[in-house]
Amino acid sequence: MEQETILIILGMSLVTYLPRVLPVVILSKMNIPEWFLQWLKYIPVAVLSALLVPGILISEGKLNFSLHNRNLLAAVPCIFIAYKTKNLFITVLSGVLLMLLLNLLPL
Repeated sequence: MEQETILIILGMSLVTYLPRVLPVVILSKMNIPEWFLQWLKYIPVAVLSALLVPGILISEGKLNFSLHNRNLLAAVPCIFIAYKTKNLFITVLSGVLLMLLLNLLPL
């Protein structure tokens, strides 16, 4: 490999690694209030919701709650399956299979 390529890979590794490690190192030395720790627990759910909801509810550039929205039709059972099983593999597999079936059906 060329030296430039190796330097780019090392630089990108550093840029990816530092933002993950620095907060852990800094916050591990601090006494964090309990209310802040409780608040932090909601961040993954909020981020996941912000990423998924537009993809599920927006179809053809508009908000779509109809039965023609395949993403919504597949998401409802997947949410139930995720809640009941708490198993990511089963949830993703069921979502893929539901989308396959919905795409085979003429809607």
